Amino acid sequence: MDKIFIIDFDSTFTRVEALDILGEISLNGHPEKDERLQKIKDVTNLGMNGEFSFSESLKERIALLNANKSHLSQLIDRLKKLVSKSIERNREFFEKNSENVFIVSSGFKEFIVPIVTEFGIKAENVYANNFEFDAKEDIVGFDKANPLSEDKGKVKLLKTLTFHGKDVYVIGDGYTDYEIRESGLANKFYAFTENVERDKVVEKADHIAPSFDEILYQNKMPMAISYPKNRIKVLLLENIHPDAVQILEEEGYKVETAKGAMDEEELIEKIKDVSIIGIRSKTNITKRVLEHANKLIAIGAFCIGTNQIDLEEARNRGIIVFNAPYSNTRSVVELAIGEIILLMRNIPDKNRDMHNGLWNKSAKNSYEVRGKKLGLVGYGNIGSQLSVVAESLGMQVYFYDIVDRLALGNAIKCRSLKSLLNKVDVVTLHVDGRPSNARFFGANEFNEMRKGSYFVNLSRGPVVEIEALVENIKSGKILGAGVDVFPEEPKTNSDPFESELAGLPNTILTPHIGGSTAEAQEHIGHYVPEKVIEYVNTGSSYTSVNFPNIQLPELKSGHRLMHIHKNVPGMLAQINNILASHDCNIVGQYLKTNEGIGYVITDIEKEYSKDLIEEFKNIPNTIKFRILY
Repeated sequence: MDKIFIIDFDSTFTRVEALDILGEISLNGHPEKDERLQKIKDVTNLGMNGEFSFSESLKERIALLNANKSHLSQLIDRLKKLVSKSIERNREFFEKNSENVFIVSSGFKEFIVPIVTEFGIKAENVYANNFEFDAKEDIVGFDKANPLSEDKGKVKLLKTLTFHGKDVYVIGDGYTDYEIRESGLANKFYAFTENVERDKVVEKADHIAPSFDEILYQNKMPMAISYPKNRIKVLLLENIHPDAVQILEEEGYKVETAKGAMDEEELIEKIKDVSIIGIRSKTNITKRVLEHANKLIAIGAFCIGTNQIDLEEARNRGIIVFNAPYSNTRSVVELAIGEIILLMRNIPDKNRDMHNGLWNKSAKNSYEVRGKKLGLVGYGNIGSQLSVVAESLGMQVYFYDIVDRLALGNAIKCRSLKSLLNKVDVVTLHVDGRPSNARFFGANEFNEMRKGSYFVNLSRGPVVEIEALVENIKSGKILGAGVDVFPEEPKTNSDPFESELAGLPNTILTPHIGGSTAEAQEHIGHYVPEKVIEYVNTGSSYTSVNFPNIQLPELKSGHRLMHIHKNVPGMLAQINNILASHDCNIVGQYLKTNEGIGYVITDIEKEYSKDLIEEFKNIPNTIKFRILY
C-alpha cells in the first residue's frame, strides 16, 4: 500500500476521551466527582479546539484525575468495549495493513497499546505519552521529554519519522490532528466525526469522514461493507417517533425528518437520492413517486396499513416494504372499547351539556355494554384482539371476514355481512384501505343495521360513505358513532379540519389517533427501523409485505451477493453459471420467489473478480444487485 494512515486514538479510534473514562473510575465516590469530571471535559474540548495550551491542558487534567496505576486495567476493559463502530467492523483492514497504520495520540501508551494491538496494529507504531507514577503508583504526571506532551507535539513527532515518499493521511477529531496537515507533513486531513464533530476542526479538513468506511471508500480500498452508511440518506415524514431517528442515526445513516405528510409533487422532489423513506398513513407513495426514487431500497410504513404505498410497483423496482402489523394493535382496541362504552352511555352529549351549564341527569339512551352484541367487520390482528377484550366485558361477539379466520373464545362467525348487521347492537370496522374497499360501507349496509345501534370506524376513512352515516345519525337510526378516520384528512396539525359529522348528536370525532399512544409509537419507532437495518445489514426480508420472505443467518466471513430479478425461469442457473466460471466457492445460497420477483442470496468465499459483479448486474431480467460485504 502506498499510503500511510496516521490515526488519533481518543474520540477517533475509540468513541470516547480515555481520560474522561479514567476520571469516572478514579473519582468514584469522590465528593467533587461531578465537578471534576465536567472540568476535565471542558479542558479537553478547549485543547481539541485549539483554544488552550495542550501541555497545560494535560497537566490540569491529570491533577484532576486523582488516579492510580490500579485503575488502568479497569479503563482498558471499558475502552475495549468502546471502539468506534466503523473501526471495529473494519478490523480486517488494520490486520492486513499493520505496517502502514500508525497511532499518533496525545493520550497514553499504557492504555492505548493494549487496545490497538488487538487489531493487529504494531506496538512500535504507537506514539503516545507515558504516565509518571509515584511510590504509591499514583499518577502524578507525564514524561515531559516526550514531544507529544507539548504544544504542536504531533507535528514535532512526525518530523522525526520517515515514510519514504508515501502519501500520509491523518485521521482525527482534534485541532492537533489538523496541525500535521497544516505543517505540510501530511497530504490529507480527514476530520473524523463519527463520535464528535468540532466546527473549528471540520472547517479546516480536506474531507469530512463520518465513519472509517467513508475513508476507505474514497480511497477505493476494501472495507467491511459495500457502501458507507453515512452516504445512505433516510427521510422520515409525519412526525415519526424520535427513537426511530436515534436508532437510524446510531447506525450511521444521514437522517432528515419532517413533521407533516407530503403531496406527490413535494415527494417527487424530496425523494431523489433517498435510500430509505419512513412514512405513516397520510403520505402516498405512488408509482409516479417511485419513478423518481432513483436510489430507494426500502420503505418503512410506521403503521399497520400499507395501502398508501404502491406495493406492486415497489416490488417490481426491487424496493422492499416493511410495516408494523402488531405494534399499535392494543392501542386501537382500547380506543374502540372506550368509544363503545362512551357512546352507549350517551356521554358525548352529556359532556357537551355539562360544559354548556346544563344538568341533564337521565338514563334515556344509556346502556351497559354487558350482554350487548358486538359485530366486527374484519377479524385480523385488531378485530380478533377486540373480540377477546369485548367478550371479557360480557359482550357477545360476532364477526365477518372475507378470509377464513379461526374464532377466538366464544366469537361466532357470520356467513355474510348482511347476517351480521341484522343481529348486532354495535358495528366496528376493521378493514384495510385497498381501492376495492372504497365506500364499502354505505347506504345499503346502514339499512341492514338494527334501529338504535351504534357504529365505530377506526380503520380507513374512504371505506365509509360519510353522507350515508350522517343521514342515519340524523334520522336516529344510529344512536351514536365514533369516527377516527376520514376520506380527506389534514396533512399537518396546522391545517383545518372539516366534516359533515361535526356537531352531530352522540358522535365522537378523533383525529386519526387509534394507534397514537406513547407506547404504540415507541414500539413502532423501534420495530420498523430494526427491520430495515436488518435488511440492509444481512439481506433478511422476513416480515416484508411485498418481498419473498427469507430469514438469513449472519455471515461470519466471505461476501454476500443479493440478486433481485423478475420471476422468470432459469435465473438461478444463470447466477450459478457465472459463479462457476469465476471459480467461486458457494458457502450458502437461498432463493425464494413470489408472483412478481425472485430473491437470491448467495454467500461466497472472500476472493472474487470485479468482472463477476458486472456479469451479475447484466443478467437479463435483473432488477437490483447488491453486495452486502
